[in-house]
Amino acid sequence: MGFRSWRSCIFIAVFLILSSTLCEAKLSPTFYDQTSPRALSTIRKAVRRAVSHERRMAASLIRLHFHDCFVQGCDASILLDNSSTVQSEKNAPNNLNSVRGYEVIDNIKSKVESMCPGIVSCADIVVVATRDSSVAVSGPTWTVKLGRRDSTTSGLSQTATNLPGFRDSLDKLITLFRSKGLNARDMVALSGIHGYAMINSLNDGYMGSHTIGRARCLTFRDRIYSNGTDIDAGFATTRRRRCPAQNGNGDANLAPLELVTPNSFDNNYFRNLIQRKGLLQSD
Repeated sequence: MGFRSWRSCIFIAVFLILSSTLCEAKLSPTFYDQTSPRALSTIRKAVRRAVSHERRMAASLIRLHFHDCFVQGCDASILLDNSSTVQSEKNAPNNLNSVRGYEVIDNIKSKVESMCPGIVSCADIVVVATRDSSVAVSGPTWTVKLGRRDSTTSGLSQTATNLPGFRDSLDKLITLFRSKGLNARDMVALSGIHGYAMINSLNDGYMGSHTIGRARCLTFRDRIYSNGTDIDAGFATTRRRRCPAQNGNGDANLAPLELVTPNSFDNNYFRNLIQRKGLLQSD
């Protein structure tokens, strides 16, 4: 089995853990076969259309799923808007102006509701859209178990302590993933997937899939100016060209998380790490 195949297997296994074990309901891949037989094809077509329009959206949808599941399970609580009874997770520092793809999920939900009102949960749509996003950029596929129910409560207060940050130490990251039933190997696999996401919070940066996507200057400035032994000097010099040393100057400038194939799902992220070319400190 080649490196890419091994990595894809780990990726699938970890996402099955995230999508299934963080949910207490009894799930089945055939859950909607009788009640909404066209749901999965509708989601797939909508994701393909969104990624075709903006390839980066695949990364955004995968990251949205991660930020949903890591707080209080895969329950679509991240989609809840502010109301008299809800403080939206969208407004958490980890998510505000950072997590993207809400409009794609809303569009899919609207299409599915027009066919079978009140049947398919947003939680299941997010999970299926994640799988379809991976496929849309030549990543692996897997069978998605379905039957989740949507949360009516927000996990806003949990986001700061549950989501990993780009400055987190290795020990902190391992501890955080362990609290979700994931080991260090799972964490490494998810980090590779997560670079798939664009880290662009106005206030901070958080781990996301790192095999595809981009990051804002403010999330990697400290690393490229650290003159540390854990970063390739030439790589750091290249990244400094669009990321000035002064805070507040060029904070929104973007750099690819993966140098060689920044728009494809592959193993070059890990190859870069071996060469000390990881963009974020958490890498």
